[in-house]
Amino acid sequence: MRKISRIPFLLILAAMPTFCMAQPLKQVRPEKVGMNSQKLLKADSIIDEAIKQGDIPGAVLAVVRHGQMAYLKAYGNRQLWPTKVPMTTNTIFDMASCSKAMSTAISALILCEEGKFRMLDAVNRYIPGFEDYKDESGETTTIRIQHLMTHTSGLPAYYSPARDAVPDPDAAIERISHMRRGFEPGTGFRYSCLNFITLQRIVETVSGMSLREFSRKRIFAPLGMNHTDYIPCAPGADGVWRNTDQPCWAKLMPEGEDWRSIVAPTTKQGPDSVLCGMVHDPLARIMNGGISGNAGLFTSAEDAAILCAMLQNDGEWNGKRIMSKQTARLLRTVPRFAEEFGRTFGWDCYSDYASCNGDLFSKQTYCHTGFTGTGVVIDPELDCSVILLTNAVHPDEGGATVRLRSVVSNAVAASIEH
Repeated sequence: MRKISRIPFLLILAAMPTFCMAQPLKQVRPEKVGMNSQKLLKADSIIDEAIKQGDIPGAVLAVVRHGQMAYLKAYGNRQLWPTKVPMTTNTIFDMASCSKAMSTAISALILCEEGKFRMLDAVNRYIPGFEDYKDESGETTTIRIQHLMTHTSGLPAYYSPARDAVPDPDAAIERISHMRRGFEPGTGFRYSCLNFITLQRIVETVSGMSLREFSRKRIFAPLGMNHTDYIPCAPGADGVWRNTDQPCWAKLMPEGEDWRSIVAPTTKQGPDSVLCGMVHDPLARIMNGGISGNAGLFTSAEDAAILCAMLQNDGEWNGKRIMSKQTARLLRTVPRFAEEFGRTFGWDCYSDYASCNGDLFSKQTYCHTGFTGTGVVIDPELDCSVILLTNAVHPDEGGATVRLRSVVSNAVAASIEH
């Protein structure tokens, strides 16, 4: 296994020529991009009602059309406990499973277009000992990278690490490599965090960089997404979990201001603590120390809007080409072998998990959501993206966002007039 660099990340950022000053999307009135601002107010009332009902503490909504920010608004609070803190448009959220689509999948496809691997390659070509599917008669079927990316590998959905475990990515991969496969690859669909933890290991093996380093160097820094990062963490000798490195935006904070002050907290961890700046997902936090293929990315609505603008523009934004046109289009295309299941290589078009698309966007729409309450919807036909970020798991994991994301998408789509 190739050893991944562990140089302190802020030193890497300092040496990176691609670390750009933030260049947020130009904000315009909705009418400038063919949208009705009065109809968009319906999204406000929908979100305000969800806050009133206790479904979410607050939210940030961003709408991108024709490469411009048509709508950006904050609602409610980003923190309810131990004290209330108002939501702001620059709030940074734990993106949870949106990390799969926004970071891991894009990183993998960049390496694919560079010839580092192909979708038909066997997983065990890069992870020695990774077991293929074996039926009752002993016949084997190869699990391939394309199966990981479309959740058709047969791997279990998840496993819960022991509470007293310490970060050990190798142990996680070893366990995943030998888990029982539930079905022959390519014949079924089961959404699985383990698929993308496995994909992470392949990305890191062939690139020689951690997923954090690769995605920052090849995606986020070139786009000027300077409030987007993974945040490493580990337990100390006293058993208390702490951050082991700072995120990239720490150096952009006013002197004396904590970088966590703009992060939306998630779930209570005890009578006097709450997760803030450490990924909520247990596998990502405990086994992978915050840098994980299934979860761990933190970002703001404005940064996510830049990524969406790049994808809507076929892989290029502000003079920076992140991927080829063909690769960008592949990202939103359901491959033939997976047509029954509706998943692209990392995103979702029409599986049962795609309800956030709503009812009014085109058939070309693709999306992803996260357990913490995040969601990104992109319609290439209407050239419109909806980014709805919430921390619905704060403070007690009692939130609800499935219906909310869908009706907000409908309100935004209905506001498009030409």
